Amino acid sequence: MTGTRRHRAAGPLFVAPFLALFLLLFLAPLGYAAYLSLFQSRLIGGTVFVGLDNYTQALGDPQLLHGVGRVALFFVIQVPVMLLLALLFALALDSGLLRLARVIRLGIFVPYAVPSVVAALMWGYLYGPDFGPFAQLSRKLDLPAPHFLSDGWMLGSLANIVTWEFVGYNMIILYAALRTIPQELYEAAAVDGAGAWRIAWSVKLPALRPALLLTLLFSVIGSFQLFNEPNLLMKIAPDVISSSYTANLYAYSLAFTGQQVNYAATVSFLLGLVIVIASYGVLLTANRGSRESRAGRDSIGRAA
Repeated sequence: MTGTRRHRAAGPLFVAPFLALFLLLFLAPLGYAAYLSLFQSRLIGGTVFVGLDNYTQALGDPQLLHGVGRVALFFVIQVPVMLLLALLFALALDSGLLRLARVIRLGIFVPYAVPSVVAALMWGYLYGPDFGPFAQLSRKLDLPAPHFLSDGWMLGSLANIVTWEFVGYNMIILYAALRTIPQELYEAAAVDGAGAWRIAWSVKLPALRPALLLTLLFSVIGSFQLFNEPNLLMKIAPDVISSSYTANLYAYSLAFTGQQVNYAATVSFLLGLVIVIASYGVLLTANRGSRESRAGRDSIGRAA
């Protein structure tokens, strides 16, 4: 009995360090932020309890709404391009037809190893309308300099930076998923006369659905938390990127520039709620599509 009790106690003991860190570094700050969001600091009366007044104000805040809408548009534009490139690279590497595949794989992944701050500074230099290489080359060719940091181009410029950073990361996830597909499936498809394109479409892509869903969820979270890139480019394009350009940047500016800690906590909570709803929507859509495709295959099988 003593040995059995020790075995039963071993599990909670192994999990205890993680639970302690999770409580101290995640749940406790989250609870404190929720507490702060229920108060307001006023010149007369000091800090007073206001209940949900901060949330009511935030839901009608045009700066917050425009920031959320902007990152939603960013997500719609940037994520499909990034995941499509990651998928193409993963399929190309898995095909075994590329020479120096390891070097190519490393070269695609290296941008992810570059800190986002460094990447934003580097691309900010490349985008520069006065000192950037694109602008200098345009002047030498007597062409108008591209306005990468203008209002109309800024969202695309940010999308390009994020895509450059994270294509390799998503490619590694998809490539690792491809390597787990049993070779027997490829052999069976080849026996049935399927070529390389047919195998990629009918075998590899269906097997990649869970990995694609995972990368999509990561992209939802990352897009709505967009911060480093606009925060750094704001220094060289202050007329285009304001302190409320993204919702995350707005919360940061409220807390550390405007000293509105309570309202910043409210904005952060609402942003988290938007991320949860968007992630749940992605999961619900993916699960529904999976059930419909499975039902379609079953009906075809019964008809046959």
